Amino acid sequence: MWKQRYLLLMSVPFLIWLVIFKYIPLWGWTMAFQEVKPATFSKPFFEREFVGFQNFAKAFGDRLFNQTMINTLGISLIGLVVGTALSILFALFLNELVFNRFKKITQTVSYLPHFVSWVIIASIAKNFLNDGGVVDTMLGTRLHLMSTNSALIWVVIVLIEAWKETGWNAIIYLSAIAGIDQGLYEAAKVDGAGRFQRMWHITLPGIKPTVVVLLIMSIGSVLSVGMERQMLLSNALVQDHTMVLSWFAYTRGIGNNNYGLGTAIGMFQSLVGVVLLLIANKFASLIGESKLI
Repeated sequence: MWKQRYLLLMSVPFLIWLVIFKYIPLWGWTMAFQEVKPATFSKPFFEREFVGFQNFAKAFGDRLFNQTMINTLGISLIGLVVGTALSILFALFLNELVFNRFKKITQTVSYLPHFVSWVIIASIAKNFLNDGGVVDTMLGTRLHLMSTNSALIWVVIVLIEAWKETGWNAIIYLSAIAGIDQGLYEAAKVDGAGRFQRMWHITLPGIKPTVVVLLIMSIGSVLSVGMERQMLLSNALVQDHTMVLSWFAYTRGIGNNNYGLGTAIGMFQSLVGVVLLLIANKFASLIGESKLI
């Protein structure tokens, strides 16, 4: 420890940040077991009404909870599969480009949507995909992509997010590819392997540990889908299939001034996420793949 004292000293600010912003706020989970409304904020902790698991019972018994869970899992799992596949394919494509100038331009352009607000992205998407929008005008028919009360809206949301985030998510895969021994590619060329064979037998196995770790982390956050994109891309016709748990917690918690209920839903998301993370990590270790912890 003395030899690494400077590295340990550099980690102190991060540890302080971690405690202040990640561990201390866990005290707020106590609201999940209390009746917490704006009128009770001024009361000391022990003077608030303790309701046990009543907030959890209200959340699980809500008429929207089951459909919200289905929406959350559907959007998350489809997004996980599509997002991961497109990011890996895009990284492989960029890695195989021979012209460095074109490669850098493509890479830069692909990153740009990540930095654009969801408000702007949603506005662009609605102009293109709403009934009578650009896509309908070009095709001369009504596809009803943004107005059909079905799970089709999940695919629309996932594809829009994939367009926004694929370039950014590919960065880590490109970094993993850059760490592969170039001697393996040279040896494969000598043996007569083509580009596709080199990708299949060298590049993909080389980034496999990175893919597994990222998948484990993504599975852990499968219920923590942000509500911004759903709210902005939704309308009254498709809201039944776009409301996710985060949006549900906002509506039932802050919207109804019942912060205990909102906290209970958020706590449920976090606990399920931890369980899924541990299960995915254990499964990866059982099949001999890289694991997170």
